[in-house]
Amino acid sequence: MQPKIYHAQSEAIITASLVEVFTNLDDQTRLAAHMEKRSMMMLGGRMSYEFDAAQGRAVGSVIRMGGSFLGLRLFVSEIVTERTPPTTKRWETRGSQRMLVIDSYVMGFDARRTAGGTAVRVFIDYRLPPRLPGRWLGLLFAPFYARWCVSRMVKDVSRHFGSLTEPGVAA
Repeated sequence: MQPKIYHAQSEAIITASLVEVFTNLDDQTRLAAHMEKRSMMMLGGRMSYEFDAAQGRAVGSVIRMGGSFLGLRLFVSEIVTERTPPTTKRWETRGSQRMLVIDSYVMGFDARRTAGGTAVRVFIDYRLPPRLPGRWLGLLFAPFYARWCVSRMVKDVSRHFGSLTEPGVAA
C-alpha cells in the first residue's frame, strides 16, 4: 500500500510577463531564499544550497540542501524532472533524505498568461515520514510547513514584480 500523498499550493496573479515570472521562479536560489533565512517556521534553523553546473535550470539537474533544525542535521537531495519554459517546472526528492516532518515530495510551479499579468501556482505533493516520531510530527506540523513554503515562494515573486491578487494558499 502506497503512503498517502498530501498537497498544498499557493496562487497569485503577478504583474509581469510570463517569461519574467518563469525566469524568476526558475532561479532556485531566489525561489528557495526563504529556507536560507532563520525564521520562526524553522525554529531558528536554516538550510544552505549546493547546485550542480546547471543550477537547477535543466532536467536532471541536482540540488542539495543541508542545514539544521532544533540542533538536528538535515539533508535533502532534489532533481529537476520537468522544465518547459516559460510555463512549467517540477523537481522531486531523490535518494535518502533527512527531514523531520516531510519525507519525499514533488514540488513545482505552473505559470500562464492572464488578463493583467501572469497567473502562477506553486505546489508541493508530499508524504509523511514512515516511522515514529517523524510520522506524528508530520501529522501535526507538515500541513503548516508545506503551506508556509509554497506561500513564501509566491509572496517572494509577488513582492519582486507586484501582484493583482493577494497570494492565496490552498491545501
